[in-house]
Amino acid sequence: MDRRLTPANDRVADLSLAGQVQADSYLAGHPARINAPVIDLCPTEGGRRDRQLIWGDSVTVYERRGGYAFVQSHKDGYVGYVAEAGLAEARDVTHFVSSPATHLYAEEDIKSPDLAALSFGSRLLVTAERRKFWETPDGFVPKSHLRALDRPFADPVAVAQLFFGVPYLWGGNSIRGIDCSGLVQAAHLACGVACPGDSDLQRESLGTALPDDASPVRGDLYFWRGHVGLLVDPDTLLHANAHHMAVAYEPIAKAIARIAAQDGGPVLTRKRL
Repeated sequence: MDRRLTPANDRVADLSLAGQVQADSYLAGHPARINAPVIDLCPTEGGRRDRQLIWGDSVTVYERRGGYAFVQSHKDGYVGYVAEAGLAEARDVTHFVSSPATHLYAEEDIKSPDLAALSFGSRLLVTAERRKFWETPDGFVPKSHLRALDRPFADPVAVAQLFFGVPYLWGGNSIRGIDCSGLVQAAHLACGVACPGDSDLQRESLGTALPDDASPVRGDLYFWRGHVGLLVDPDTLLHANAHHMAVAYEPIAKAIARIAAQDGGPVLTRKRL
C-alpha cells in the first residue's frame, strides 16, 4: 500500500483497513477543517514536509497526540500529520479564493485589521453578501477575490498562470511557495478535475497518454521522473522548478534538453485531459 494514501499508522487505522494492516484500533475518524492559512502535512510528527494543506481544506482526523493530528485530506486522499492547533470543527464551504491571494478583514472595510492572508484555492463559507465584501464566519473578503464552488474555472493553464513568479518550495501548495505537482494540482482542482498531490500519482491518473507523433497543444502535461509541467502553447512549458526557483515559463525544447542534462532523464509521458 502507498504510505501517502493509506490512513494508518502503528496505532490507528481506518475501519476499511481492518484485516489489511496492523493497528491497535480501527476507527472511522471524525471530520475537521484546516483553520490556518497554510500548514505542513508530514509523514511523522514534526517531520519533513510531504505536502501542504490550506485554509478550509477538509480532513478526517484519526488521532490526536502530542500537539499533532494524524489526518487524511479529502481533496486528494493524502495522509500525514499536521499541527493540531491548525484544526477546527468541520464546516460547509461555498466559495474558494480565486485570486492569487487575499485577506480576511475584521470588518467590511479595507482599513480594518487583516486577520489572515489566504492563498488561491482556500475555501470559505459565505454567510452574507455586502456591497463590496463577502461576509464569512472568519471575517470579510473582497467580493472580487472569491468564486462560488459551483462555478469552477474552465482552463487549468489560466489558473496555473496566476502562480507565475511564486517561489519554488518543495512540497508547497500555496501562493507562498509551490512545487511542480502542487501547481498542477491547484490548477486542476480549481477546474473541478480530481487531481492527486504528487507527480507520479498524477502521471498514473490524469488524462490519456499521447502517442509520440501527437502534436502538442495548450494544457498538455509533460512528465519526467519526479517532475511535471503544463504547456501554455505548443512551444512553452509552465512549471514550478528548482532551476528557476520559481513558477516560470521555459521553451519546451530547452526544458527537455536541460532536464536530461541535469540527470532528470527523458520525458516519460505526455498526457491530455
